[in-house]
Amino acid sequence: MDIGKLPNDVLKEIILNKFEIKNEDVLVGPSLGEDCAAISFGEDVCVFTTDPITAATKNVGELAVNINLNDIASSGTKPLGILITILIPPTESIDNIKKIVEEINRTCNKFGVDVLGGHTEVTDAVNRVVISVTAIGKGKKNRFVKTGGAQIGDDVILTGYAGLEGTSILASEYEEYLKNKLDSDIIEKAKNLLKDISVVKVAEIAVEYGVTAMHDVTEGGVLGAIWEIAEASNKGIYIIKENIPVLEETIKICKIFNIDPYKLISSGSMVITCKDGVGLCTKLKENGINAEVVGKIIEYDRILESNSSIEKLSQPYSDEIYKVSIKEDNI
Repeated sequence: MDIGKLPNDVLKEIILNKFEIKNEDVLVGPSLGEDCAAISFGEDVCVFTTDPITAATKNVGELAVNINLNDIASSGTKPLGILITILIPPTESIDNIKKIVEEINRTCNKFGVDVLGGHTEVTDAVNRVVISVTAIGKGKKNRFVKTGGAQIGDDVILTGYAGLEGTSILASEYEEYLKNKLDSDIIEKAKNLLKDISVVKVAEIAVEYGVTAMHDVTEGGVLGAIWEIAEASNKGIYIIKENIPVLEETIKICKIFNIDPYKLISSGSMVITCKDGVGLCTKLKENGINAEVVGKIIEYDRILESNSSIEKLSQPYSDEIYKVSIKEDNI
């Protein structure tokens, strides 16, 4: 099998179809594209998400917290706490574990989130540190947002930039290699994109403005997240590729590694649907957040327009970042 998340069709057939929700208080269970499970508590809703870090070896504590808080934020609720599992290979140093824990603590403090518990273990089942985080959030039920809430006629908005997280990871992991191919200022800009990886503020503004669906962009990149929001909503979608914002440093790094920036892991970006996309983009830009209308929710079909040509928007497969990992022996 390819490295990365299971393809959505396989995930649905062999995993998701095996589970049936038995409790009426469960509002959202496991389903394609949904970032969070949700449980009803009267007028409130409690949301849960879990994700590991596997594509990076640097800044993993910061990444692990951010990607899970992003999931919680994309549901329109406030992140409250996290539980952490850290699997440590026998060859790992205590100093690196300390560094990871410091990153986790610093990032949690930034967002007022508590570490509620977890598990740490040294095991030869892994050959590098693997962190898996479960995040918990709480909010009002009437402000809860699903990935699958998009409606026909909605505008599709992308915040941030395509390939943002992947660009930062690649610049950090392969810095020495890239020094022979790019100016140092481009590499530094790319590494510093990690500071833009949170979408908590984006979600707060979007929910206040009024949206129908939100989905943070992770593995599979921007095009993968766009497909998932259409799939979860059981709707069609029409996307204009040239409207998707992408940074110069992302374009240059992706060209070097011969990968597609639109299919590159991109925490720090959010796909949003709402009735007035231009108005929401204006509001976000007033708050220093880049946002562009990139398409429309339609009744049928998943369509990608590029240079005036039309192609089918397909389900996401293995993220582009894993193609770079395959080439590591040649770098």
